[in-house]
Amino acid sequence: MPRTIYDKPTRALLKDMLVDLGLKPGQVFTTARAIEWFTQHYPKLKPGSIRAHLVQASTNDRSRLHHPATNETDDLLFKLGSGQFRLYERGKDPAPIHELVEGDVARQQELGDEDVDEGDGADALPGSTQFALEKDLQRYLAANLHILEPGLTLFEDEDILGLEYQAGGGRRIDILAVDKAGAFVVLELKVEKGYDRVVGQLLRYMNWVRKELAEPGQRVRGIIVCRTMSEDLRLACMSIPDIELFEYQLSVSVSKVPALELHR
Repeated sequence: MPRTIYDKPTRALLKDMLVDLGLKPGQVFTTARAIEWFTQHYPKLKPGSIRAHLVQASTNDRSRLHHPATNETDDLLFKLGSGQFRLYERGKDPAPIHELVEGDVARQQELGDEDVDEGDGADALPGSTQFALEKDLQRYLAANLHILEPGLTLFEDEDILGLEYQAGGGRRIDILAVDKAGAFVVLELKVEKGYDRVVGQLLRYMNWVRKELAEPGQRVRGIIVCRTMSEDLRLACMSIPDIELFEYQLSVSVSKVPALELHR
């Protein structure tokens, strides 16, 4: 059972908030209002955690699929836009998103739609040393964070995992992890070449984590993983001690299996 700060898990406290606010069908409330309520009643909860649970409770937000514990009891809200929600109305609103139809994302990728939340299909391009999709790299690293450094684990906020972690303004952190010393580690992934503009994106996420999730004095580090690093990216990171660079490479070997001999 995941550790909770209060007697109830945050997903249950969110339901208490909705009752206390007395919302009627169609009434809109904002993330800011939710954070104000939690600050008043449960001040130990971080704003980033509250935002993540709002996503989990939003029936039409595909990011809820990254939280495996999501179920029908979380079908509470309907997201209207960035930071705006209303109560989910069963029978009126579209059916809640609980899972993707198998193969749909692969077909979406073939059509050139970049707004893809899940990788599907082959993990690597035939004959290639790189992953086919960024989501394939993401899934592999999330399950094998120890290859980056011993003791690195996926961040868990009760039943919310650090995959595609909401970082405000519709932005999402590829992987949010914690190292063996308790520091946050923000991972930014690029399936192909990494360019210097990635640094600004990563720094924004790191500072968001410092502001919204970290305790005072808690260290926040950054890691960029890509197939190849540009010289501009390496130069940009030279004077930033809390950012590390990693290149990945796929390697597959095959060996022929001798045929069995038939004895007559």
